[in-house]
Amino acid sequence: MLVTLKELVQLAYKSDYAVPAFNIHTYEDAVAIVKGAEEMKSPVILMASPSAVKHLGIKVAACIMNELAQNAGIPVVSHLDHATDLDIIFKAMKAGFSSVMYDGSNLSFEENVQNTKLVVKVARAFGVSVEAEIGRVGKSEEGEEVSQILTEPDVASRFFELTQVDALAIAVGTAHAMQKQEAQINFERVQQIQNVVDVPLVLHGSSGVPDEDLTKISKMRFGKINIGTVLKTVYVDRIRKILQEQPQLKDQIKLLQEASIAVTEMVKHKIKLLNSSGRM
Repeated sequence: MLVTLKELVQLAYKSDYAVPAFNIHTYEDAVAIVKGAEEMKSPVILMASPSAVKHLGIKVAACIMNELAQNAGIPVVSHLDHATDLDIIFKAMKAGFSSVMYDGSNLSFEENVQNTKLVVKVARAFGVSVEAEIGRVGKSEEGEEVSQILTEPDVASRFFELTQVDALAIAVGTAHAMQKQEAQINFERVQQIQNVVDVPLVLHGSSGVPDEDLTKISKMRFGKINIGTVLKTVYVDRIRKILQEQPQLKDQIKLLQEASIAVTEMVKHKIKLLNSSGRM
């Protein structure tokens, strides 16, 4: 069933689990994600990243996620991830996304607050949840120093007070597009933030988080854990292996369906780590 982000994370962040949020890029990987979540009886968040929106278009992305959600036996959120363009966000709401993330983390605090408040106001009219970001998750592919952009607790508190978002993404040691699980979570900073901000927190760049740390952080006040890069990696690696083993294969549907098995298995693995199995 299709639900909002708020419905899921409000339950999770005060409990001992977090809801997994997986980036989709094609119909096939979206199906594979929902399949894994259904097998684990876990709620799940499907996320359309900027690259997915560019590839699929807002309306097609919404149709894929919402169709899968409405036919699923688990709660599913259709979420717009890392949108910096207000026009794209409003189009996503109109297209039927049940949740959006406005990313003003590259702006000044004042601009981020101003734009986020506008998004929240419009979203409330549509019945859509809003996630925003304060601090900034690094871009490992661009060589950013994660430690230089950690979220400050007092800034996070002030931002939430002014915006009243449904979920707040914070920077505590992860980076986007990490190929190895080498992120060093600053748990002291996490504790400081959750002591002063009473809102479900969101961790981005979680493909780079070691398994034991992922489990640990899911038991803190995080409602949503974003996972993307690792799914792309196992999907493409499996396609490569299939083509090496079956060089005469000409059926792209069969290829993508077989490769999607790797995505489903990784989804199930991450759900176990986040302790969200059976939380539907």
